Formats: sequence, C-alpha cells, structure tokens
Amino acid sequence: MADRTLEAQGLAEAPREHPLLYPGAWPEDSCLLDGNRLLPLDRLVYDDRVPVLAVGSNGCPGQLRHKMAEFGITAPIPMVKARVTGIDVGVSAHVSRMGYVSASPFDAPAVVRELFLIWLDAEQLAVIDATEGVPLPNGNYQRAWLAAPEVRIDLADGTALPGAFAYVNRHGVLHNGDGGPRTHPGQRALLTELLGTSARLRELFGVTPEQFVARARADALLCERGTRLLAEEKLVTVSGLEKYVRDQQTGRPGTGSSLLPPSM
Repeated sequence: MADRTLEAQGLAEAPREHPLLYPGAWPEDSCLLDGNRLLPLDRLVYDDRVPVLAVGSNGCPGQLRHKMAEFGITAPIPMVKARVTGIDVGVSAHVSRMGYVSASPFDAPAVVRELFLIWLDAEQLAVIDATEGVPLPNGNYQRAWLAAPEVRIDLADGTALPGAFAYVNRHGVLHNGDGGPRTHPGQRALLTELLGTSARLRELFGVTPEQFVARARADALLCERGTRLLAEEKLVTVSGLEKYVRDQQTGRPGTGSSLLPPSM
C-alpha cells in the first residue's frame, strides 16, 4: 500500500519554515489533507464548506498543515484541482514577515491555469483569513468572491462552479515592465531578479536571496520599508481584481463580507 504521508510524497515542507521554497510543493491531483496524510476524495464539491482558490502556498499541504497547527485545527481539508479561466498568478507588492514575496491573483481573461481549490469550514476559513491579514485594517490581503462568468472554475467531473473566494492583495501586484502584472516565477528566481535590479532593495535586504530571507524574517519594520520601496521604485500596478473587493464592501446584490459565499 502506498505511503500517503506528506513526507513520503515530498509535500511536507512549509514555505513558512523554508521561504525560498515558496510557494511550496503542490499535490499532483485532488486529495483530502488529513493531518499528515493525503487521502482520496469521495466527491469534488462540498456544499457545507467554502471554496477558496489557492494561487500560492495555500496549495501546499505542508503550508496548510503548518497554518492549521498554529491554531490547533485538525479537521481535514479537501483540496480539489480545478481548471480556472480568467486569472493568473502574480507577485504581491509586499514583503512578507515570513521572509518571502508571495503570490497574488490578477485579472487575466484569456488565461487558463490549473489551480487548487481548498474547501474550508468556517473555523478553517477564519484561520486562513488571519494568516492573510484579512481581519486587520492594514492587512496584506482582502478576501473577495470571484464570480462566474468573469472567472470560470471547472472541475474534473464537469462541474462549473458559480465562483470562489480568493485573496486579493491590498498593495497591488508587481508589473512586468510594460505596465501589466507579471507572473510569479518562484521565490529564488524572483528575489534574485529584484535584488539585481534595485540598489535600494540591496541596501535593505542584502545581495542574495538567502540574505533577503534572513533579514526579512528578523525585522517586521524592515518588511514594511521594503513594501513601501516597491511602490517608490514604481514596480507596482493594480491586479484588476480590486473591483470584486469594492463590490462586496459596498453591498452590491449577490455579494457580502461574511464567511459564506453568495447562494450556490
């Protein structure tokens, strides 16, 4: 019988502990994260749970386990591979206190990506919200409902979901040099590029990805300075998903700021 532990499958390491591995390793297919094991799923849709698109480390079982353990949560989490049309994975315009520059979605109508959808109960969603800074007035992310047809989410059994939540960065995303959002190339490549092109970033964080990580993890105020510097260096643009956050904060019909999505 196959060893279903995260360690055996190479999925145990959490980017929170190993920042240069961000976004961490993702499973090959849909599965149930149950403690230290990945188990088969008996279904792909969970009407009693909330669907959240993972564009960064929330698709890494090791990271999810780490986040839940911090709050003493042990309930299983269904992780469902989905074909997502309408967003791509960009670079958050902030330096995380975890030592990395994380991912954030951006509007990309013609792009199709395979991403994981994690189905969370209310307690688990509150944990992920907390780790993304949602409850804080100046937190890094806001949770927004991305609705079809603008964002299409298709599951392997043919189900097309009416939407899902995603975490939209309050600071925006980094651009590609032509004004549009850039995609996230992985942590080591990203930090190497950013440090190589900005003398001011090197002054703050050193000249190598290892130095960047060590300094960022040791100094929350330095991370805030780094976040401001990204904007000052004119590296930042909008994600195009801010409209979903605004719609829900102003109470448009079919939207809301509660834990639950619009009626499915």
